[in-house]
Amino acid sequence: MTEPNTAALMFIAHRAAESRVHTALRASGFDDLTVAQTKLAQRLDPNGIRVTDLADRAHVTKQTAGALVDDLERNGYVERTPDPADARARLVILSDRGRDLCAAAAAEVSAVEREWREHLGAAGYDRLRQLLLELRDVTDPFR
Repeated sequence: MTEPNTAALMFIAHRAAESRVHTALRASGFDDLTVAQTKLAQRLDPNGIRVTDLADRAHVTKQTAGALVDDLERNGYVERTPDPADARARLVILSDRGRDLCAAAAAEVSAVEREWREHLGAAGYDRLRQLLLELRDVTDPFR
């Protein structure tokens, strides 16, 4: 069996972390979220974001992003407010419940990262993180 390529290895680690976060969220009472909704929610901006920009960040259509935001709004995670920069546009912002969701997700991400640091050792983990930050320079269009 051949070894997975580097992109696949990064995906495997990401998928494991994402699964842990989703499981922790469900255990914390956020059991009305789909994986698609959590993937979109993690791209929300604390200052608010337009659905079109959210769709771009999530690599989904505007219609898909709008439907997911509708679901998140119905379940109390986000609210839509007028965009102060453009009265015709609306921003999606986190509600109190949405901020609680983000705090719970961040706590689980921190737990995952502590485990990875322990497994790789501090120097190995720090080097991995530094290399991924450098790779971000050429892979993240939303920097």
